Amino acid sequence: MAEWGQNTFGTAAYGGENWSQRIADHREELAADGLWGPCGQDSEWKPLKQVLLHRPGEELAASHDDPDKVQMLAPIDVAKAAAEHDAMAEAFRAQGVTVHYVDPAGAANPNQMFCADLMFMTPEGVILARPASTVRAGEEIEVQRRLSDLRIPAVRTLRGEATFEGADAMWLDAHSVILGIGHRTNEEAAHQIGRTLEEMGVETIPVDMPFGTMHLMGMLRFADRDLAICWPRRTPHGAVRALQDRSYRVAFIPDLDNHTLNRSMNFVTLGPRRILLEKGYPEVQGFYESLGIECVTVEAQELVKAAGGFGCLTGIVEREI
Repeated sequence: MAEWGQNTFGTAAYGGENWSQRIADHREELAADGLWGPCGQDSEWKPLKQVLLHRPGEELAASHDDPDKVQMLAPIDVAKAAAEHDAMAEAFRAQGVTVHYVDPAGAANPNQMFCADLMFMTPEGVILARPASTVRAGEEIEVQRRLSDLRIPAVRTLRGEATFEGADAMWLDAHSVILGIGHRTNEEAAHQIGRTLEEMGVETIPVDMPFGTMHLMGMLRFADRDLAICWPRRTPHGAVRALQDRSYRVAFIPDLDNHTLNRSMNFVTLGPRRILLEKGYPEVQGFYESLGIECVTVEAQELVKAAGGFGCLTGIVEREI
């Protein structure tokens, strides 16, 4: 080894004999132990392994004076909402799912608990959201910080005028992602996300969302490799055709009132034909069970006053691949 101040040629730092070249690609490193934390998703139905949640607290008191100002539907009882959220987290743990919490470094934004909106997991790491509303701007920073703590790579952040919320994106299969374009996710985001997924060999299928709706998650859910649940007269035509082209059975939920459909569509798939569903909707639960779907039910009457359900509350960190 050359002494300090002498010729550096041939030292490891300059490519000499002791240089150690990194030859494993990114996916190989993700699969190896120790470098990156476990993560990844290429379906909406395979067994759920890890989730990211934010336990709501006093930030929900912002709903008391003017719920609409913070994009909620009614004043929320903070203690009741927190208790329901704890019950949801315990239901995940009972199903063998690891639960992580965002734990913001400072005061949380009122909508921080809706983690699905703030991230979209791929087999190579997370695409971080850029929420469309000024009310929610910056929530993605806390998710990025926590995922970094978990050693999970970020493969994309949105730039320029792009707005994107993770509840608008879903895996049709390991080679295609459907993306709802509308109120929360715009065309510029679709271009940027499409380029990133294309590098992974994944096709992006954009579909227009009906005016006055929030997220694609609210009208399309997956219960198994060949079973999709759709909202009649609301799920985009292009989405239904994409499902049919991939041999999905498309089951349309019973045509009930909007409140019931909103709440009972917002489930989390725990594994093939097993879902976490809000308690209290027997007609829809019976419909799911008629399809061979096991329903794990938890109360959420207070949480849903914030304009979201279990699906919205749950950031998917890892499913089996």
